[in-house]
Amino acid sequence: MVVKINSFGLMGMDSYPVEVEGAINKGFPAFDMVGLPDAAVKESRDRVKSAMKNCGFNFPTAHITINLAPADIKKEGPIYDLPILIAVLKMTGAVVAEISDSAFLGELSLGGDVRPINGVLPMVIKARELGYQKIYVPFANGAEGAVVDGIEVYPVKNILQLIAHLSGDKPIEPAVAEIDEDNTDKQFVPDFSQVKGQAEVKRALEIAAAGGHNILLIGPPGSGKSMLAKRIPSILPDMTFEEMIETTKIHSIAGLLDKNGLVRTRPFRSPHHTVTAVGLGGGGTGTVRPGEVSLAHNGVLFLDELPEFSRMSLEVLRQPIEDGKITISRSHGSYTYPCTVMLVAAMNPCPCGYFNDPSGKCTCTPQKIHNYLNKISGPLLDRFDIHIEVSAVKFDELRDKEQTEPSAEIKKRVDKARKIQSERYKGTSTSCNANINAEQFEKVCIIDDEAEQMLKSAFESMGMTARAYDRVLKVARTIADLDNSEIIKSDHILEAVQYRSLDRKYWGK
Repeated sequence: MVVKINSFGLMGMDSYPVEVEGAINKGFPAFDMVGLPDAAVKESRDRVKSAMKNCGFNFPTAHITINLAPADIKKEGPIYDLPILIAVLKMTGAVVAEISDSAFLGELSLGGDVRPINGVLPMVIKARELGYQKIYVPFANGAEGAVVDGIEVYPVKNILQLIAHLSGDKPIEPAVAEIDEDNTDKQFVPDFSQVKGQAEVKRALEIAAAGGHNILLIGPPGSGKSMLAKRIPSILPDMTFEEMIETTKIHSIAGLLDKNGLVRTRPFRSPHHTVTAVGLGGGGTGTVRPGEVSLAHNGVLFLDELPEFSRMSLEVLRQPIEDGKITISRSHGSYTYPCTVMLVAAMNPCPCGYFNDPSGKCTCTPQKIHNYLNKISGPLLDRFDIHIEVSAVKFDELRDKEQTEPSAEIKKRVDKARKIQSERYKGTSTSCNANINAEQFEKVCIIDDEAEQMLKSAFESMGMTARAYDRVLKVARTIADLDNSEIIKSDHILEAVQYRSLDRKYWGK
């Protein structure tokens, strides 16, 4: 007798169907598992045996063979515990229900409880695409799977509950997506109204948020670089449903979802400077996991103390930041994760932090300053659209009782500029000015004669690279959008050029 149970596996951002085949044959009692299972999958036999016995089911004393098809793809993790158990119960007659239109996912405890797993969302999406009507997932993953319409998601606490449902004795209610209306308000409490002074920096951050531009903050210790960066999510546009789903898929694969099941606020990832290249870009031995740059997809990746990151880790970011995706190649295949992020970095101008500071407290030698700054390569520096100096806040500014502009007001202007961009790039893969491609460049970055002369003068005097030229124009396009201007004018170019001057001041480029 051969039975077939539907399940799924993960391959990067995508899922693929796995057919769990079970057969009972005459011979010496054994439990064989084939189909390229890894160690965690092979250990399923012990979890399944224990779970069945502890829940009152007799485990067959026969030669059982379990095949995980397709047999040429390595199966990883404990997600096949539940479908293997259902296959055994189906062979012994404990389950007689018709389940060909259903799929099963879940890890088992020795007592028969169904434990949560990673990657449920992409697997539920694939199940719906393939026409499955029902899918059974761990109870803790129910809200996550329920965000997908067109398929019934049943949250299972333990196998006794599942068997009662399949036999019709006590049906399980399909999961319903939990919507926490106050979720957005609880996130990112820091507000720009709490920041004293720094009007120029706030303006630069508003432009960066309006166009999705990468920004580098340079200044002495205690000037508020990290404080300002942590408030950026409060002025970013709300996520679209498509962005929520894509971001949630990545967090699902990484096992980072909360009880709400859907990521509704833009991610803000701030890895420590000791993070490895794999931790930042993704990868690992065995299962290829998304790194910090992918976990920040559709949000902000903040790198504090930028020169303290290893050179190898920083160089990993160069291509992904440009392409909006990262491909990790291994001997058993290539895995691509999206990483459209707003890269925000903060750094001191020298080891002590006071180079060029009016206080004159810098104690670093020119060689130390040179070595410190050159930890940031030219190509990586070029990928920051905006460079802004964050000066120390004066006493009078700190003691000023006047209420500064809150994030909500800044967000209104950002939303208005993003709406203009959304209309402009409708029907294309471009989402904001920072992602303008070569084909769109000449059509959308229209400048008047005076602005063109100013840009030419800046290009020649500053020795800009072609990439820097593109980024100046993209920032100017965003400034024009904030100004509600269809044409890029000279004052827009002038402001955009000012945001490219610090590389000459500190790096001499």
